[in-house]
Amino acid sequence: MNPKIICLLTAASLTLNGALFAAGGKTYEITGTVAAATGSTLAVQKGMEKYEFAIDPVTIKGSAELKVGSTVTVTYVMSATKIEGASASSSKEETKASPTP
Repeated sequence: MNPKIICLLTAASLTLNGALFAAGGKTYEITGTVAAATGSTLAVQKGMEKYEFAIDPVTIKGSAELKVGSTVTVTYVMSATKIEGASASSSKEETKASPTP
């Protein structure tokens, strides 16, 4: 087989795999009633629970009427904005340092 074709197929395979991993995490859906909507936030009431989303107006433009009381389905992904780690030894030290009543 031609080495150029092998290189091309390998590059295409790696590119597609990278795109799949960069696509993000699992998507979720929720259907509920719009409780509040501003230019950058959306609150959806589902039963007794209220879900709040940060939204990009460009993303939702034309896809939904965000009027209070209307029913919408929101598709979203969970995304971490900050992760902090605490070492196990510092937790034990804090427990030992606190006085016992």
